[in-house]
Amino acid sequence: MKAVFYSENGGPEVMQYGERPDPTLQDDGVLIRSEAISIEGGDLLNRLISPPDPVPFIPGYQAAGIVEAVGPSITLFQPGDRVVAFNWCGSHAELFAAPECFTYAIPESLDIALASVAPIAFGTAYDALIEYGNLQPGEFVLIQGAGGGVGLAAVQIAKAAGATVIGTSSSNERLERIRSFGLDYGVNYRDEDIAEKCLSLTGGSGVDLAVDLAGGKGKELLVKALRPHGRYAAVGAATGEIPSFSFFELIGEMLHVFGVSLGQEMHTGRVRALVADIFAKLEDGSYRMPIDKTFALSDAVAAHRHVAESHPFGRVIMKP
Repeated sequence: MKAVFYSENGGPEVMQYGERPDPTLQDDGVLIRSEAISIEGGDLLNRLISPPDPVPFIPGYQAAGIVEAVGPSITLFQPGDRVVAFNWCGSHAELFAAPECFTYAIPESLDIALASVAPIAFGTAYDALIEYGNLQPGEFVLIQGAGGGVGLAAVQIAKAAGATVIGTSSSNERLERIRSFGLDYGVNYRDEDIAEKCLSLTGGSGVDLAVDLAGGKGKELLVKALRPHGRYAAVGAATGEIPSFSFFELIGEMLHVFGVSLGQEMHTGRVRALVADIFAKLEDGSYRMPIDKTFALSDAVAAHRHVAESHPFGRVIMKP
């Protein structure tokens, strides 16, 4: 099969495209011929900081396509089914193998490209806001990086939950586009102080929940924007920098800090039901997710660079 692979950490240029052995189908596995490959933030972060294993390493968390073959213990799927799947690696390829517990049926009326980007983006946002963030109607939530895939999903979920939604982005134009997804107040982080704006909007009290999708130095501003006993969801590190908290930061403002890692729960019945609900809401128009740009799999270097440098609105996909 054709695949993208690398043998050392670094920028997009470390990736190569060429022939690799087909994946080995496990007893509990599903082999998928990919039609749409979602580029996730974790794909970029892993390339930068996680030592590749095995080498050469085929990256990628999520892809959608047609079931090519199934292992002998599979009960939910058969060849020809339309599915989207998660795995810790391997999606950047013509063939993608995943356990049955990480594989989800795509409704016939749902576009396969849209399905390819949905589970991680909306599932992660849901967990950050609702499952673990305990967002309540009337609360203020701050979403750092509201124009990306998880950010746009979070805006929609937070608005549906009855919260007042504050989001950050890199330009006023992007903030205007995000408003159509449910954003109440926008903060252009290039021109405005995030903490000052949030304190002003909340009458000086601070936001109830901050969702950090960027990491890096922005963490300090998000902490300043929180009320005492506020909740901080550590979700992503789009900047490539991993934030950390000092003992006195946590004690001083009595913060509740929690991490979100949907991949560690993708095998559960809870997440399977959640993905089914996400697909239903995409079908009826309650949720939307724009595809910012589509690349050929052979152009993975350009695709990763676009995600890292061009502030895509929504998700970027590749097609074999």
